[in-house]
Order: sequence, then structure tokens, then C-alpha cells
Amino acid sequence: MVARRTVLAASAGAVLVPMVHLATTADAATAPRPPAPPRPAPVRGAGARTLAASRRFDGGRLRVAEASFPLTHLGVTWRAGAARVRLRHGAGWTDWTPVNGCDGGPDGRGHRAGAALVTAPGAIGYEVAVSGAATVTELNTAQAVAVAAVSGMPLPHHTVCPVPYVPRAAWRANESLRFARGKEVWPAEFSPVQALTVHHTAGINGDPDPAATVRAIQYYQTVTLGWGDIGYHLLIDEAGRVYEGRTSGVDTTPVFGPTGADRRPEMVVAGHVRGFNAGNIGVCLLGTFTGTQPTAAARESLARVLGALSVFARLDVLSSLRYRDADSGSARTVRAISGHRNWAATACPGDRFYSTLDTLREQVADTRYRNVLTTGTGLPKKRMWP
Repeated sequence: MVARRTVLAASAGAVLVPMVHLATTADAATAPRPPAPPRPAPVRGAGARTLAASRRFDGGRLRVAEASFPLTHLGVTWRAGAARVRLRHGAGWTDWTPVNGCDGGPDGRGHRAGAALVTAPGAIGYEVAVSGAATVTELNTAQAVAVAAVSGMPLPHHTVCPVPYVPRAAWRANESLRFARGKEVWPAEFSPVQALTVHHTAGINGDPDPAATVRAIQYYQTVTLGWGDIGYHLLIDEAGRVYEGRTSGVDTTPVFGPTGADRRPEMVVAGHVRGFNAGNIGVCLLGTFTGTQPTAAARESLARVLGALSVFARLDVLSSLRYRDADSGSARTVRAISGHRNWAATACPGDRFYSTLDTLREQVADTRYRNVLTTGTGLPKKRMWP
């Protein structure tokens, strides 16, 4: 694999408050008064338009009636067991909702604890219940500037995938978060493509501000979980807009980096399936698809993106293959297009959506979805589209 670095301005690290155990009382008149919720520690380096604060507590319940600021998202990271969350909007509280983590993340980086990002637009307070030590990250990633997509996602060999595309600069990625003390936390490295994997975020459907959710995912994975960048290669919202995820280095082309000896471009290694990341491209749909399907627009963009990626990877999207991670030695037989649950014990990408992956594979195999718009020369010798 080829390593490549870029250097930008450094950002300050996060500071967390000490752990606090939250006592409970059965009789407020006779029992000692419980301690107040831990004060949030401001997280610096989050950018002028992003608000972030973290609280730690030693299990039980953390009730915060008034958050540090109105929330768009809430990150919950815990050490063991299960976690539940409910949100406060005005004087009312939502029902308790379980939050589930999954075994994502870069190989050899970060922790294996439960981790989940809850979409909480307009919430002013929250309550979290966990069985062990936990960290809660309050986030407001809303911005007044509208995000505009361009008409196509750039690909190698001067080609374009015909989907509405939002590069990192357009969704206002904060690139300073990728650096600490003047060094890039997770420099780009590259590997030949072996497989394509589909995810869902397990966030809300009907998201009022999907770009804010992408910014929250960036902050949560980059800073709170300590990965150094967002773990997905690409993300797709309900309108079918495709967001650039993991940075590919200095190139303007997402996902791909240098071209190998066989003229196939190599992919930047991301962090979406722990232990199986090298050679595995991760595309994530915003939303939860346990009981419902993605929108038609999201599914159309997903098919186009998977089709274009499979062209450059020269993958038979209807086949099974033997994947092997050259770094970790991990190996597994999977379909060329798989769901996250085919790699790890997780519900991702949702029961309803997962049950239709065969249909998606057939759709991607159709030449209409393997077509890229040619704007130059130097295409791969083995053309896989009309």
C-alpha cells in the first residue's frame, strides 16, 4: 500500500471532565441530595459553527434537563451492556429508545465499546441510561449556509458518476479536526479494491438537515471516537445526494487514490468494518431501515455509485469472493456487494433493506447502472459498460 500525507493547521484536543457517579434516592426528604449532572467540558477545535461539549459519568442514569445549547445530535459512548436515551423537547420527553453500537472503525484504532450517534433536532435536554461508564457528546452542527450538490461525482480516468454529489468542502467538513499537534492523525493509505459494503447510520428517517448529520458523524468519529477522520467512504441522504466521506488525500477524486500496476485505481483505506477495511469500500445510507426501505432517490444513487465503483474495481457484482486483509490477515467469503452484518455481529444495514440486497445486486449488474460519463481518455482496458 502507498502512504500519503498532507499537513494543515493543528486543532486543540478535547478535554473531558472527571468521571462522576450519579446517585439515586428513594426519598428526597431523608436521603442525601444527589449530585448535579457533571458540567460539560467544551471541546475545542470544532469550528466556529459547530458546538460540542462532553460529559462523563460512571453508569446509571444521566439526566440533563438543559443541555449546553440546543441539540442537533447526541453521541453516546459506553463501556459495557446496553444504552437507552430519551430526549426533551420543551416541557415534554420522548419515550426511551435503545441505542445500538456496531463493530465499525479503523483497524487497530479507537476502542471497541458501544458507540452511537443519536439524531436529536431541536432537543434541549436528554436522559441516558447505561450499565457502565459512559461519555455523552452534545453537538449542534446546524449551519445557516445551504449545501449545494454538483451534477456528478468525479471518478478516475476523467469520468463522472451521474449522481448529485457533495464534496467535503461543500458539506463544510472541518479539516482541522483531522490534525493534532501539527500531524495528521490518520494519514491516507491505499489498497486494491476487493469488495463493496453497504451500511445505514441507524439515525432518523426524514432528517431535516442531512448535511448537519454528516458533520456530526465527522465530529463524533473523528474526535469523540478518536479515529482521525470519518469512517465511511461515501454517504447518501434521502434525496439521493452523495456526500464525500473519508478523505482520499490531496486528490479531488473521492474514494480512489493512485493507480496500481494493473491500471486499476486503489482505494483509500477507511474505517467502517473493523478488521476488514483494507480493500473494502463502505457506502452508508442516512436513516434507519429496520422496518422501512430507503427512498427511491437514495436507492437510485446507491445503485449508480455501486455500479461505477464496481467498474473501476472490476468486480462481478453478482459473485461471491474470498476477501483477505493483507494487513491483519483476516479472511472471509462474502458477496461482492455485502451488508455490514455479513462482516460483523450488527443489525446494519437494517432488516428491511438487507432483505432486498439481491434485488440491489441485480440492479447494479444492469449496464445502465454501470455506466459512467466519459469526459476524457485513459479508461481501463477492460470496459464493463456499453
